[in-house]
Amino acid sequence: MSSNKTAVLIDADIMQRDAVASWLAENEWNVLLAEDGETGMNLILSTHPDLVVCDQLAPKFNGFQLCRMLRKEEALRDQVKIVVTTSGGYATDRLNAMEAGADEFIVKPLAQREFLKLVRQLMGDWETVTIQRKAVQAANAAAKHEPRPILTPVLPLDQPARVRFWGVRGSIPTPGHATLKYGGNTSCLEVRADGEIIVLDAGTGIAPLGSQLAREFAGQPMPITVLISHTHWDHIQGFPFFEPAYNPRNQVRILGFKGAREGLQSTLGGQMESPYFPITMSQMPSNIQIEELRDLKFSIGRVGVEATYLNHPGLCLGYRLNTSCGAISYLPDNEPYQRFKYHTAGSATAGSAEALEYARRQDQRLIDFVSGSEVLIIDSQYDSIEYQTRIGWGHGCVDDVVALALSAKVKKLFLFHHDPRHDDAHIDGMVEWARNFTTLLGEELEIAAAQEGLEVVLPPLPAPATA
Repeated sequence: MSSNKTAVLIDADIMQRDAVASWLAENEWNVLLAEDGETGMNLILSTHPDLVVCDQLAPKFNGFQLCRMLRKEEALRDQVKIVVTTSGGYATDRLNAMEAGADEFIVKPLAQREFLKLVRQLMGDWETVTIQRKAVQAANAAAKHEPRPILTPVLPLDQPARVRFWGVRGSIPTPGHATLKYGGNTSCLEVRADGEIIVLDAGTGIAPLGSQLAREFAGQPMPITVLISHTHWDHIQGFPFFEPAYNPRNQVRILGFKGAREGLQSTLGGQMESPYFPITMSQMPSNIQIEELRDLKFSIGRVGVEATYLNHPGLCLGYRLNTSCGAISYLPDNEPYQRFKYHTAGSATAGSAEALEYARRQDQRLIDFVSGSEVLIIDSQYDSIEYQTRIGWGHGCVDDVVALALSAKVKKLFLFHHDPRHDDAHIDGMVEWARNFTTLLGEELEIAAAQEGLEVVLPPLPAPATA
């Protein structure tokens, strides 16, 4: 490799980033480092490097976003080679990365020999790669909105925080007599805290939520914020039926990531195009603002919000809402990294000590993220037997969920994202096992299954003791 080659490495994982930097430096590369996509993009635009190595889950601009942006830059389109790295290694992630404009996709933790071989091949085959790459589809321009009037919160600021479950099922709605207790609607939660109405995901449960809000506020203007964890259909399919979105007096703000191909607006609007739906999103009369997230920390009124990446095919976010009554953590689709890495084949480092240590750090990151939460709502789709045949599907096992909650010292744990094949009796059994497992570990933890209509009230936190 020639010394005139420059690489930009974008990764928040310092250990992995520094290791890759040292490998490239030993091979006479000039190496520039960035811990987030925004910083990395600025370096790329100012230096025009030959190689970009970007983590799929980089903060601010993730790997998919960065690929899309770089392939739109005329001066860089045919110059820079992009390698997207990932913690998961799902087949759909590879497909999405290549469609977004990546030249290669590799699973972490990276092995030095394997990585350098890939880089040499990319540098040698660059002309072929450029010729064969498909043209990147232009993202739909984000809809432009006129400045919105500021609406005051419709809820008293001093009320206890509340969480209500409107949809608790994963994958597909499951109506019927076998799911009457826990419900059959897909993912949707309502949080009322510090004067704000915050909706977590827009599965089919958002339809009855919207009807209830319309009745409750009877035409009074409402500011509503919808946080989308990811755009798999069971998390967005209810939005076209969200009644407050059809009232032009309301403000509906939707935040989230899309991923590889198009922006969030295009994805949400796509499911409303003909012949799927009678009207398009552009015909909806309400004041809707759709924003693709860059920062993983932001505020909704007085509620501080933190987001983190989860281990699930594509891009999936978990959210932590820091309210005046305590933290509410929502991790809707997540497969424990250590379980996944231990069982997954296909990588040179799969099952190795390095891979397991890397996975341990990722699981610890999630433990730290939810630590001390008053409420943890988390993907617990499988029991331990089922999980053995569903490794790599991107969903959690109840045993691992209990262990995570205990390590994070959360107050209440709700098993969530119920498998569509699980009837009420099966979920009852999973709750019973989770409680027994906790007792076997000599611990105490309040555990229940997420249930449509269930409301959890968080009273104000006690005032700190004074000296």
